[in-house]
Parts: sequence; structure tokens; C-alpha cells
Amino acid sequence: MDEYSRFVDWDKMDSSFQSQDVKELTCPELPELKQLARQGYWAKNHSLRAKVYHKLISNIPCRTVTPDANVYRDIVVEIIGKRSSSSLPLPEFVDDSLVPTYCLNAEGIGAVRKIILCIANQFPDISFCPALPSVVALLLHYSKDEAECFEQVCRILACNDPSKRLIDQTFLAFESSCMTFGDLANKYCQAAHKLMVAVSEDVLEVYSDWQRWLFGELPMVYIARVFDVFLVEGYKVLYRVALALLKFFRKVRAGQPMKSDSIQQDIRAFVRDIAKSVPPEKLLEKAFAIRLFSRKEIQLLQMANEKALQQKGITVKQKRQNVHLAVHAENFKSEIVSVKEMRDIWSWIPERFALCQPLLLFTTSEHGCSLSRFYSHSEGHEPTLLLIKTTAKEVCGAYLSTDWSERRRGGSTLSFFGTGECFVFRLKPEVERYEWVIIKHPELAKPGSETENHTSPSSSTLSCSSAPSHSSDHLSPFLSARHFKLPSKTASMFMAGSSECIIIGGGDGQALYLDADLNHGRTSHCNTFNNQPLCSESFQISLLEVWGFLD
Repeated sequence: MDEYSRFVDWDKMDSSFQSQDVKELTCPELPELKQLARQGYWAKNHSLRAKVYHKLISNIPCRTVTPDANVYRDIVVEIIGKRSSSSLPLPEFVDDSLVPTYCLNAEGIGAVRKIILCIANQFPDISFCPALPSVVALLLHYSKDEAECFEQVCRILACNDPSKRLIDQTFLAFESSCMTFGDLANKYCQAAHKLMVAVSEDVLEVYSDWQRWLFGELPMVYIARVFDVFLVEGYKVLYRVALALLKFFRKVRAGQPMKSDSIQQDIRAFVRDIAKSVPPEKLLEKAFAIRLFSRKEIQLLQMANEKALQQKGITVKQKRQNVHLAVHAENFKSEIVSVKEMRDIWSWIPERFALCQPLLLFTTSEHGCSLSRFYSHSEGHEPTLLLIKTTAKEVCGAYLSTDWSERRRGGSTLSFFGTGECFVFRLKPEVERYEWVIIKHPELAKPGSETENHTSPSSSTLSCSSAPSHSSDHLSPFLSARHFKLPSKTASMFMAGSSECIIIGGGDGQALYLDADLNHGRTSHCNTFNNQPLCSESFQISLLEVWGFLD
């Protein structure tokens, strides 16, 4: 065996780890390195993987004073003393996390606890880091001794590159990552998300496990492949793989009864036994097939979620407020939707707003059918929720990300605004949430388009597309540009309002148009999408409500 075998129980290791078919790796450029990592170039050679890890981790930019192997040798005896390593208590910041053995031998299992305690001694600012035991256990496989493993983990924890996020070390960072994962699951795994909503009381409680799926439940051969790519590409890889796990869980378990009383336990069991249904190559293939936001966009979403938590005073671990607490049965009263239906809607909205309670701002039954009163009651609130009940008993609506006062930017001209977090939905006759699209008013259509001669808002046809087209250096419209002091050109058009009408671009080809008297509306449905229309093409409004979000 090689020099990195000290802590490995080879009898328990997958035979693929012991293959020696790859001997060397030159120093390729980043694009080539990314490809090699994804392909598992060094996955079948234990010694080569150890050398690659050492090279990648040594290149991580760190704080000026970062504990190294010599520090470990100086402090380990004083910290551990004569205590048995197998019975050493773990620090509170690992939050009773699983300590995976990953086919380590007895010495390796004890070394994990020793290293974690020494890290706690050197990093007093770490307050919440449940992924740490898994990372230490994995890197022990590829370390010559405990001191070398300690140094490598310290370099990961001490990374000071603001653009490179590696491991969450505070509850605020961890919790916001769970919210961000929930947002991403809501957008990219809608079928799985719909299942989570149906079988769990608190979806965020389920998604709070997403890091545990990776750093705890995934078998050794899988997490090692994930870690290969993680060291090259960063945190975004973790979101990708967790989303792929969620997709596979839904696919494999579709139509099957739950194996326990908890969906959380079912997902954990699925991930632990994933080798029965999904090989590592298929998992990574699925992960990288997801057209995820850019790293910058995910960082902005994470910032928004952190800000929402800070405003709520949630910066340390506490009992989570679930959606049933946000939508109180005794306090919520709507003439259009039930408490259960509102909770379903609440499960679709961005996680940072799911912490808020619904607040009724406007209703036609009380304030009348006046567009000006609609604006006056809705302005100053962001986001808002629009609910519509038609005379045919259809119920639909829209989540609107931006303050309606933004419509004034264009003066008397119909003004477009909003972000890609906007969406439309249908509750009756069937429940359906539509992914967002950009809406374009005919006046803004390019010359030569089939709608260029239509100029009247009341007679125009809405055009829609399934995805925004923008240059690679622009942020997607998922987040509001002005919230982050970004150029206004990075924002896209999803809402429009004037004194004559309201237009809302929903998704999968759906768009909603309301007349000024709030009595009549119509929908636009692109035939390029295989789905049912939002509601009748032309409809009479029976009731309309606008809801805000109370902190």
C-alpha cells in the first residue's frame, strides 16, 4: 500500500479505490482540471488523489496566520491528554453531526475526534459547522499523518478569498444556505418540491438536511467524487449534487409508500443506500445537467437570505418557525383561498419571505374595483401576492417581487419592472405553479416582429419566452438589481402597470392581463409549452385580493 494508507481499513474499501491505472497528473489549466475532476480522473488511484488534494488545498488563499502541521504537534498532547480518543466529546458547533467512518481503521476513527478538538482550539470563531466531521474523516484517507490532515482542514476553514466559499462556519451561514437550497429546489426540482410540500409539515425542515445528505449520509465512494469537484469548483457543486439527490429520490420513490413516518428519514435512508439505484457517475451527470445560476447569482441569493435572517434576529440555532406558524389558522381570513391553500402558496415563495406572515392589503369586496385604489393600497409593499377568483370559480394568482410604485419610472408609458422571482399559479380547478418567463409589450417588440403594428394595450397580444436572453456578463433577473446596487440593465421585465391595465408575465408561456376596472381579465398562453392555461382565456373577476408580507 502507499504512504497514505495509515488510517485506511482496506478490507472495507471499495475495490475501485485500490486500482492503480493512473500514475501521474500534470498541472493542467483550470478548464481542463474541472473536466478531469468531473470525469474522476484521479478517483481510482488513492495516492494520486492524495497528491491532487494536497496541491489544490495548498493553493487555497488563507489568512496570514493559519495553523499548520507543526501547530498540531505542539497542542495535541496538551488538549487530548491521556483521554481515549474514541471517547473524546465533540465541540458543540458540530451540532451532534454524524461522524462517518468512511472505511477508516480504529486509529483513524479516533484521529477524527482529536483533530476536530484541536481545530476548535485554534478557531474560536467557529460557532456552527456540522460538515466538519465528514471533511476531517475524508481527508484522513489522503493524509500521511494527523498533523497533515489538520493542516489541510485548517486551510479550507481559513480561506480568505471572498469569492470562494467553502464550508459554513456559523449558524447564520448554514441556515441561509438551507434557505438558498430551498429556493433552488423550488425552481429546479419542482416535482420533488411538490412532493416535499405534500408529505411534510415544514419543507425548510426537510431542506435543512441538505448538507447532511452530502457530509454524513453519502457513501465514501460518492462523497469522494463530490469532493474532487468541490475542491476545484467550490460550493456551487454541493448545491448541484444535493439537487440531483432530491431529483433521484423523487424518481426512485415515485408512487411508493413512505418507509417511515418522516420524509427526512426516508431521504437519509435513500442517500445512504444510493448505490442500490444510482452509480456515482450518474449522480454527477445529473448534477451537472442542471442549468443552475452562476456563482455570483447564488452569492446574491445567499446574501438576501442572510439579511432576512438577521432582520428576524435569527443568528444562532433556535427552534425553526415553520410555514404553519407563518400562516396562522386563527388569524388568516381570505374570501378566495383556504388556510391550506395559502400554506401551499407559502411553500412556493422565496424562503426569506416565508418567514413572514400574510397581511391583507387590498380586496375588491371592501375597497371596490378601482385600479387606482389597488395601486394606493399595494404601493410601499414588497413583495406582494395577488389572488383572483373568477365568476367561473377558477382561482389563480401571482407572486410579485417588486413594489408597484416602480411602474412610475416610465411616466405615462406602460412601464415594465420586476424580477425573475415573479411567478403565476393556478389553484382551481387544479393546482399548478408556472416557472417564470420574460414578458414583452408589443410596443417594445423588435422591428419585423409579428406584433410590431399593435400599439394599443387593450388590444395587444402578449409575447413570451421560456428564458431570458442576456449576455454572459449579465446577472440573471432572479434577484432584484436595485437591492444589490447593480446596473438597472441587469433587471428584466416581468410586471407592467399603468392607469389602463396590469400585465404580469408568469411562466411556461403564461401571462395575465387585467383591465382598469378590475372586473375583466384575460390570459396569454404560448403554444410552445405543454401545459394547461392559467385560467379561461377571457374571464370575469368575482374577487381580487392583494396580500403583503408582515415581518
